Amino acid sequence: MNIKLHEITVRDVAEGYVDNAEEGVVGYGGRLNIRPKYQREFIYDVEKRNAVLDTIRKGFPLNVMYWVKNEDGTFEVLDGQQRTISFCQYVNSDFSIDNRFFHNLTETERNQILDYKLMIYFCEGNDKEKLDWFRIINIAGMKLTDQELRNAVYTGPWLSHAKTIFSKSNCAAYLLAKDYVPGSPIRQELLETAIRWKSKGEIEKYMAEHQHDPNANALWTYFKSVIDWVKLTFPKYRKEMKGIDWGGLYDQFGGDTLDTADLERQIETLMMDDDVTSKKGVYTYVLTRDEKHLNIRAFTPAQKRSAYERQKGKCSRCRKQFQEAEMEADHITPWSEGGKTEPKNCQMLCRECNRRKGAK
Repeated sequence: MNIKLHEITVRDVAEGYVDNAEEGVVGYGGRLNIRPKYQREFIYDVEKRNAVLDTIRKGFPLNVMYWVKNEDGTFEVLDGQQRTISFCQYVNSDFSIDNRFFHNLTETERNQILDYKLMIYFCEGNDKEKLDWFRIINIAGMKLTDQELRNAVYTGPWLSHAKTIFSKSNCAAYLLAKDYVPGSPIRQELLETAIRWKSKGEIEKYMAEHQHDPNANALWTYFKSVIDWVKLTFPKYRKEMKGIDWGGLYDQFGGDTLDTADLERQIETLMMDDDVTSKKGVYTYVLTRDEKHLNIRAFTPAQKRSAYERQKGKCSRCRKQFQEAEMEADHITPWSEGGKTEPKNCQMLCRECNRRKGAK
């Protein structure tokens, strides 16, 4: 990885500054992509934006910034986008501070801003080197998310198209799945979820394989199929449905014929069961039948102690004597067979007997 520190003036960075809603933001004589298509939209508030200019006008140091140097000699801002847009917008007279636009300043005041030297690292390297370095330097300011870091490495026509679907405010993916998938489009969280589902967790491998595809239609088609399946399988919406690994469940059960009415009856019963402490896990459980997703309520220390004394310290199965710490609480009648987490259904087993019972 080749990394070099450069001093570049605000004047040079702001030269040729253009803000285009569709194509992004450029500067540095057209050679710097200030807001690449993979980056988040401008999110600094007025106070933070003005603080950048106040720092520059007073000659105080801004934190170092990082640019990615491309093979064709152009650059993309990795870290420092918000600060860069702030001073470029002011130099462009897009806003005023204390009722003074840039063009209202004296020549001395303008030159004080334009001649300010920014400390900028130029970063070059292969995909893995850049991704590793980006993660190391992503330690200050408005941190990039993991997906924004990946986007910086795997930019291309596939990503540009994917962002129009998954990464804009009120984009198609957000409008379709906002009740089922958490996160912000502009922080790339919807895009990350979609790729994680489609790739079965191998996000970087998937992005590398499809980086130069002409579009992201396959990803969008898959994502829509997942959400449509969820809505058809579980037509009654509950807040617990947001944030479930629907992609994994779709891959496993999407081709099955499911009785949606029966699933709803099971869900309603489980939602009212006090022993089920993870209501979100109910949806995964009714498909997989794996009780771990329900986080069944455990016996309290007092209930365990009462059962231990009742059994006079003997395991209910092997009848051997143990210290309480050497034993574990167990449902006499399993929860799956209607047993409740209550004192009369509690027994103490030694660890070996409890393990053997659980293995059956």
